[in-house]
Amino acid sequence: MIKYFKNIDHETVEISEPENDSWVNVVPPLKQEEFYELSEKLEIPIDFLTDSLDIDERSRFEEDDNVKLLVIKTPTDNNSFNESDADYITIPIIIILTHNHIVTVNSFENPAIKKFLTTFQNRQPDKKSLMVVKIIEKIIQNFMEYLKEINRKRGIIERNFYTDHKNEHLQELMRLQKSLVYFVAALRSNELLLAKLQRTGFLSLTEEETESLEDLMVDNSQALEMANIYTNILNSSMTTFGHVIANNQNLYLKKLVIVIILLSIPLLTACIFSMNVYNGLEGAAYPFYIIASFSFLVILVLALLAFRKKLF
Repeated sequence: MIKYFKNIDHETVEISEPENDSWVNVVPPLKQEEFYELSEKLEIPIDFLTDSLDIDERSRFEEDDNVKLLVIKTPTDNNSFNESDADYITIPIIIILTHNHIVTVNSFENPAIKKFLTTFQNRQPDKKSLMVVKIIEKIIQNFMEYLKEINRKRGIIERNFYTDHKNEHLQELMRLQKSLVYFVAALRSNELLLAKLQRTGFLSLTEEETESLEDLMVDNSQALEMANIYTNILNSSMTTFGHVIANNQNLYLKKLVIVIILLSIPLLTACIFSMNVYNGLEGAAYPFYIIASFSFLVILVLALLAFRKKLF
């Protein structure tokens, strides 16, 4: 689906056809014929548009026939039905700068672009480089919000695990761990992209825009550091939970062994007194009750000793 937006008197207006200094936003569902139509209409290389379909596309920039392409990674919710997949993944945002338009292409619903749309009335579409900087700003803010959400979820899952030790909590932590792996890789890729943009002057930024880009580089580094810290914390938590489970397993096995020993006493007693040899109880009035009482008395004494030694 292709949408066209124009800023008129500080108000975002959706238009039917692209005009000069308008913003073209391509959102799901993506159709191949729309790509070809947009490519011919705005004179954009078709490869620039279809790159968004590759979820593993790396952060980079290039130029072809005075049309500039930027690919930058952003986080989004993972709508996969597989329970072992990550809760969050990273996808590429395609930003294309033509002579008269700025084009963004998203293969998934993108919170960063939605945020940018809500503030589009405050932008100046003729300043395309500044528009790119602002989109990157929303992407980094998006990373920060997702990282805080991951850390909040981790805390809740850990508290729940300490109370019931369910396997579902470990699976939830594993999904968060996978999400952080995606985030760290994407933030590192974005960091290299921002450094190259600053060094090469690809966007022809003004002095003010350059300062904004440098601030974004600091923010991206902070997000990367947060992702690394949360990854280390999560790895430590997973290791600790593994030790807790192993320790609990040993405790349960120890208790099970004690119970088996206690239950073997009546069996041993029955085997001894059932042998066809003289045992002194042949003339007793109630031999069965005497033997059973003796067995239970031994079990009781051993159980009390086990409790005193805190073996249970």
